[in-house]
Formats: sequence, structure tokens, C-alpha cells
Amino acid sequence: MSTPEQTQTVPLRTWIAVVGATIGAFMAVLNIQIVNASLADIQGAIGAGVDDGGWISTAYLVAEIVVIPLTGFLAQVFSLRRYLLVNAILFLAFSVACAFAQNLGQMIILRAIQGFCGGVLIPLAFTIIITFLPKSKQPAGLALFALSATFAPAIGPTIGGYLTETYGWKYIFYVNLLPGAVMVGMLWATLERAPMKLSLLRQGDWAGIATMAIGLAALQTVLEEGNKDDWFGSDFILRLSIVAFVALGLFIAIELTVQKPLLNLRLILRRNFGFGMIANFLMGVALYGSVFILPLYLARLQGYNAEQIGMVLAWTGLPQLILIPIVPRLMKFVDVRLLIGTGFALFAASNFMNIHLNGNIAADQLLWPNIVRAVGQALAFAPLSAVATAGIEAANAGSASALFNMMRNLGGAIGIAILQTVLTKREQFHSNILTNTVSDFQEATRERIADLTQYFLSNGVTDQAEAAHQAIIAIGLRIREQANIMAFADTFFLIGAALIVAMVASLLLRKPDKMQAGGAH
Repeated sequence: MSTPEQTQTVPLRTWIAVVGATIGAFMAVLNIQIVNASLADIQGAIGAGVDDGGWISTAYLVAEIVVIPLTGFLAQVFSLRRYLLVNAILFLAFSVACAFAQNLGQMIILRAIQGFCGGVLIPLAFTIIITFLPKSKQPAGLALFALSATFAPAIGPTIGGYLTETYGWKYIFYVNLLPGAVMVGMLWATLERAPMKLSLLRQGDWAGIATMAIGLAALQTVLEEGNKDDWFGSDFILRLSIVAFVALGLFIAIELTVQKPLLNLRLILRRNFGFGMIANFLMGVALYGSVFILPLYLARLQGYNAEQIGMVLAWTGLPQLILIPIVPRLMKFVDVRLLIGTGFALFAASNFMNIHLNGNIAADQLLWPNIVRAVGQALAFAPLSAVATAGIEAANAGSASALFNMMRNLGGAIGIAILQTVLTKREQFHSNILTNTVSDFQEATRERIADLTQYFLSNGVTDQAEAAHQAIIAIGLRIREQANIMAFADTFFLIGAALIVAMVASLLLRKPDKMQAGGAH
């Protein structure tokens, strides 16, 4: 027997608002990966060094992660319609402005402002879905949102690589204009006007806002720059880590004691939201970590360019276009916790399929792991979001949205930082082990040196000593390559292990009292 909510129809106006907001979230996430795919070209065009060029991405990520927790409060102050539309328009304006940056300083500032505006679009899309739609229709809305959360990172390198190789790097910024115009039009036509409540500014949790902004900005910078600067071997990273630790500690203390906190951290104590946050954090680790590791492997060891890398990663994105719309229907007939657990298990399996890497594994061999990964991501995200936010009151929707989305982004930042460090350390470890097994006292080593020496002598090298020297260098490079391959295999294992933990966390979720017609009441 159907309940009133099951038979309730959602006005077309509401669906247009949901789709418009989801397009915005999709573009905001896409602009992380689409730029990363073209970073080398951008650095060359504006005269940035390899190390400094990383700030083009860091500036966007720092600004985005800082604004996400602020969004619920500022949307109340300025009204949802006004705040969302203004930031959507500014996001497009500064996206185009990035294409005209003349130097690194200009690009960093423009990317930071673009990230600050884009960061608004992600949690507000989530908030619109869980507040505008009845519970029975939320899985369909969350499936749309999954396109921004899981499909956008996967397809970003594909779009970025194609545009850069075909038209030039500036088009990765221009590409936002058409979907952005559609988004603004949809939101303009459907979101209801509401008065501003500037009086709320006087009641704002400004101590919480200040400590949160300082703490998250410092933490994100540490995570982005730590591995490059040798972590705590750098005074800059050490000081920034202390700032992050103190500021975030104060933020938590403030939020738990003030009468009107910026974020209701007590939501984390609710079983489903708490375990959902853990699983979502680990989803971020794996989602952004795998999108970081796989292109690096293909570029460093297979010599792929941006477009070729994009074509490989397309198979982690394209299957989701087919699968994600089916997931809400599956949620009507299958226990959502089983869907989530299966999704995480498949996502983990896709990484374990890559732990036996060798120099011959490239696009063809990565096809099936990427397809399995796509299926896993599609099955896990929307059901996890639905169960985690089931029972969240409208008054707490802003906090829930901010915390849920912030944790996924933080998971991505922390995951990438860990994977960068693991990749460096494990490469050194494997290199030392392999080097110790290669000795002049071994017959196999002497034979290999003799063979390579003869090869170089027959290919233009006239001096015996020089040919022998080249042979030793060649063996050293081969050891380094093999150590790199083994280190990449270790990172895939680590991502898979994180997803097993996420699967366990998802199995600890409690099925909502009423999960009917795909919705949680």
C-alpha cells in the first residue's frame, strides 16, 4: 500500500532547480581534475616552475574547502536564491578570467576566487536535494548529485586532456560557459525569492568561522605541499601544521559550546550520519587518490600525454552514466546497506586488480579494473548519501550537507598527501632492495653488463669503458623503473585497504525505520 509521500508528485519547477544546482556542483568538482590534466601546459604558458605551478590547483582547493562549511550560514543570511546565483555567476566570470592570467600570481588569485565561488555550488546542491525533495524522491536527486561527486573526477582528465591537445589550455576554462549559462537560467527561473536576513550576521559564530577558516586553509596547504617540502623537515610545513592543529582544536571546542554554532557537530554522534561520514571520508580518499595515482603511473611509466590518459580514465566515468540512473530503482528492492557494501567491495577489488603491475600494463590491461571501479562508485554513493542523511531535520540540513561534502573533500586531500608520501618512500625502499640484489659478484649481473656493453659498442659508442659505464647506468635506470612500478602497486593496495574499511563502516549503518519507494523517512 502506498503512502501519501510515495504518491506525492514533485513539481517540474523543483526538478529543474535540482538539475540546475547539480550542474553547478558538477562544474565545481570538474574544475579540479580538468585543470590538473593540463597543469604542465598552463605552467609553461604563464612562466611558472614545476613546484610553484602546483599552487594553481592548491589555491582552488584551499578556497573551496574553506567555503563549504560557511555555505549553510551565508545562504541563510543572503537567501538561498541570491547567494547561489551570485556565486554561480562569479564562478563563470572568474573561470574565464583564469584564461587571461599573465603570470603565476594572477592565476593563483583568480583560481582562489573561482574556488571560493565554486565551493558554494557543491553543498547547496546537496542541501536543495535533501530539503526540496520528499524522502521518496531523494534517491533520484542523490543519483544526480553522484554525477558531480564520482563522475566528474573520473571524466575531468578526459575532457581536460582532449581540450588541451585539440584547442589549447585556455579552453578548459571556456568550457564552463555553456553549461554555466544553462545552470544560471534554470536556477533563476525556479528558486523562490526570499528576503535577506542581515541581522543574522550579528548572531554569527564568528569565532568558529575564523578558527575553521584558518585551520582548514592551513591543513589543506600542508596536505598539498607537505610531500614536496619533506613534511616536517620544512619549518614552513611544521609551523603551518601547528596552526592547523590549534585552530581546528579551538573550532571543535567552540562548536560544542556556543549556543548557535556554525556547524552542528553533534550530528556526527548519530549512528548513520557518523558511520556515513567515515565511509564518505574513505570514499574521498579512494576517489581522488585513484584519479591522482593512475594518471601519474600512465605519464611517468608509460609516457602517455594528457589526452591518452583521459581516454584511459574515461572508462571509470562513462559506465556511471548508465548505472547511476538505475541505482534509485535498485534501492526500492535491495537493502541499501547491501548496495553500499557491494559498491565499496567492487571499488576495492578494482584497486586490488592493479597490485600486480609490470611495465606491460597500460590502457588495455586497465580497462576491466576501471569498469569495475565505475560500477562500484555508482552503487555506493547515492545509497550512502541517502542512508547517512535519513532523519536529518530541515534545520540541520545545512550542517549535514557541509559536513558530508567537506569530509569527502578532506578525504581526497589527505588521501593524495598520504599516497604521494607512500609512493616516494616505497620507491626508495624497493630501489634499495633491488640494488642490493644486483652485485658485481653475481654471474647474472656480470653477464647483463657484458651484454649491454656489447649493445652500446654496436650502436655508436666506440670506447669500451664508456660503453661499460652506459651499461651500468642502463641497469640503474631499469632498477629505478621497476622500483617505481612496485611503489605504484603498493599505493593501489593501500587504496583498496581503505575501501575495505569503508565497506565495514557501511555494514554498521542501521537501516532507516522506513525505506520505502527508494526513500528514507
